[in-house]
Amino acid sequence: MSRPAVLVFAGADPSGGAGIQADIQAIAALGAHPLSVITALTVQDNDRVHSIHPVPALLVRQQARALLNKIDISAVKIGIVGNRANAEAIAEIVKKLRLRQPDLPVVLDPVLASGHGDALAVENALQAIEPLLALASLITPNLPEAAALCGGNRRADSQAEALLQRGCRHVLIKGGHGTDAIVVNRWFTEGDSRSWTWPRLPGAFHGTGCTLASASAAMLAGGNDMVESIDVAQAYCHQTLLSSYAIAEGQRIPNRAVSFFRESI
Repeated sequence: MSRPAVLVFAGADPSGGAGIQADIQAIAALGAHPLSVITALTVQDNDRVHSIHPVPALLVRQQARALLNKIDISAVKIGIVGNRANAEAIAEIVKKLRLRQPDLPVVLDPVLASGHGDALAVENALQAIEPLLALASLITPNLPEAAALCGGNRRADSQAEALLQRGCRHVLIKGGHGTDAIVVNRWFTEGDSRSWTWPRLPGAFHGTGCTLASASAAMLAGGNDMVESIDVAQAYCHQTLLSSYAIAEGQRIPNRAVSFFRESI
């Protein structure tokens, strides 16, 4: 037996709620194998990010090179990069992979700040991720991130059009940061779109975006198409929130080990 491998670039979260720890759990839960390249060390708990320390870009390249020399990659997931140098290193790696695999899925979670607004890059976060936008098969911004990426524009269709024009092939704008009783997630691609609705759950959660993006990458690595991958990833993510647990006061931790039975869409 074998599993498709997902190459993950993300920061380490000591609380275990987000970042590479969340990515590993979600990817494994949906049947793929996570390969973890650390881009940054963070000082954080389940609520706040106190500081971030990017890994040198050379070390990012070395971590990835050791894996790529031996292991076939079925998808890439990118979380926080820490700085522009790391984003450029990741972009180089993705471009080399696509010389062999032109259709390699790349999921970009454009994490610009924590849920409390704490910085997740030592430079301007928007400028840091710029080299990665045109490489994204799927980008998954939340409402504040979509607005920031699109110069403050708050219309989802206009945001999606702007991101598609910058090279992203599929855009999923997540509604979790809204205030309505229903969360609406909107997917756009050239000439098509779709929405999903989910009941808004009480409380706050740590690492929801990481969970959804990584689950999508795992599904794409398994050979599923984009809509099915997004659909299943959302259902899984919702289940992790329904069965979330507390480790301290504040944000709860999604239970990524939840029993999840995939249903066809």
